[in-house]
Amino acid sequence: MIQEGNFKKLKSTIEELKKYKKVLFLTCSNRYQKILEKQTPKSTILAIAMSKELDNVEIINVPDLKIYPCEGNVSHVDGNSCGVKKSELKDKEKNPTGHHRCWRNINNPDDELWKISKELFESDAVVFFGSVRWGQMNGFYQHLIERLTWLENRHSTLGESNIIKDISCGIIATGQNFNGSNVIELQKEVLKFFGFDVKDVLCWNWQYSTNVKDETQSSYKKSAGKFNDTFGLD
Repeated sequence: MIQEGNFKKLKSTIEELKKYKKVLFLTCSNRYQKILEKQTPKSTILAIAMSKELDNVEIINVPDLKIYPCEGNVSHVDGNSCGVKKSELKDKEKNPTGHHRCWRNINNPDDELWKISKELFESDAVVFFGSVRWGQMNGFYQHLIERLTWLENRHSTLGESNIIKDISCGIIATGQNFNGSNVIELQKEVLKFFGFDVKDVLCWNWQYSTNVKDETQSSYKKSAGKFNDTFGLD
């Protein structure tokens, strides 16, 4: 439960999300199972805590899904075939809108990206949550973004409509000591390229320290306590 914290952006974000009929939270950080028994990833803690302040949120934990790597169909010898009509997932249950187009779901029928796209197309807003690792968003986030390239390719290369232009979008990241604010600014641009309606109030980063060289064991242990204090988490 969120108590009174000193991170003002959190309150503004929650107030913004109350405006929407349906919000999708996509959590993209992970832990080994035995560690999960002690603590959920910080970014996921935020998503869960925020959802308890709202009554319109669906949370999907991306690491729980079976999502194959992107095949790289944007650039190959025959040009760009990402998201073409022939790649439409022909399954009314998985793809009721007909918008989901990805060759991976055809080449690998057990792929579960459709679980995200189905909820996304039913949502008015989406917020990505994840951790900063080595100065960039972690692998699960990047893995997901690459697999969603057909959303961008549809309107940028194929010349069709932008089917996500009315979906408000944000990204929230947590990290230890390196490059968090730059990561957010870059990913805001990426999500704008995709065609989302990116909202500044839904985009921010929390970072424990600005000392890039502080890799001490004590600082990593202290960061969890500071995180909880910052956001008023009990």
